[in-house]
Amino acid sequence: MRIAIAGGGLGGLTLARVLHRYGIDAVVYEREASRSARSQGGSLDLHPESGQQALAAAGLAGRFRSEARPEGEELRILDPAGRTLVHHKPQPGSFSERPEIDRSVLRDLLLDSLPGDAVAWEHRLVAAMPRPDGGFGLMFDGGRRADCDVLIGADGARSVVRSLLTDAGLSYVATLVELSISDADRRHPDLAELVGPGNLWCIGVNQVLAAQRLGDGSIRVGISLRADDRYLDTYRSKRALLDIFDGWDPSLTALIEAGDSPPTPRRIEAMPTGTRWAHQPGITLIGDAAHLMPPVGEGANQAMLDAAELAGELAANPADPDSAIWSYEAAMFTRAHSIAEMSARVQSMMLSPTAADDIIRFFTARPTEPASAE
Repeated sequence: MRIAIAGGGLGGLTLARVLHRYGIDAVVYEREASRSARSQGGSLDLHPESGQQALAAAGLAGRFRSEARPEGEELRILDPAGRTLVHHKPQPGSFSERPEIDRSVLRDLLLDSLPGDAVAWEHRLVAAMPRPDGGFGLMFDGGRRADCDVLIGADGARSVVRSLLTDAGLSYVATLVELSISDADRRHPDLAELVGPGNLWCIGVNQVLAAQRLGDGSIRVGISLRADDRYLDTYRSKRALLDIFDGWDPSLTALIEAGDSPPTPRRIEAMPTGTRWAHQPGITLIGDAAHLMPPVGEGANQAMLDAAELAGELAANPADPDSAIWSYEAAMFTRAHSIAEMSARVQSMMLSPTAADDIIRFFTARPTEPASAE
């Protein structure tokens, strides 16, 4: 059984690793040229019931504990005047909640656990076609080709594989503008103290200024705004962003001023909640390709859980991959629906006129809900 995994993100690599533990080979086709070809973004909190469960299935729980930062789960939520609305501090050294780990560190952990030939770098999938005798023919940028018996789309928001299963579209739900502050403890000690070891959310009316400490001592700054294409290019200017936050406490807007390079804006998109597709032999999706949702702490966790559950089904039914895929999809559709609904609610709540009051009620009632954006 030749298994092709399109996409070498956290979901695709987790799938390859768990399959490898079961003695099942798979090839991950990744568009990037190498593991260090680009920045992997900030950190994420791995949840016990999803991301951590997947790492246990991958046999990597111990290595995760050696790399993760329990202190990174600390969360402070402020208003525009700098007043504290919520302050969550984890138990020192506790891994029972949702410790943070940098995306790059987690990806390296997964890559290092795989055979050297498990990932085919610089293979950007451009088309996949069903073959008359079963399986799929794959075409990559540059003209290279490959065949497989089972195709798994782990290729993210703009999945090529998804188009073979559903025509579900993406909706523009928010704008995220990102900046980075390197060597914060030395260069910007006041900001390092403000952010602390974890996450900081400053919540206003229809806008959020957030900051996140990474394991390398840098700070990742994220500005969330309502979806509006008219101003997307404008947000490449620090001056324009500072104008948006006019009247906020200067100690907060200093996070924007301290950015090492010009801001980078991007559209945040989501798939319709409850997206499903009719089962087709030999093909399925995991992660963002299957259920792209707003980045409020669930995307990577759900992708990794998808991977572990699909691998388990394939290992339990090696002679009948179609049955394995059907079982995986039935469970995944149900699970992802409720998670996507929750993520959409949180996203909408954080960019509402009453966000501060809503967030206080949310965390008071459900203190273990997502504590970091992705």
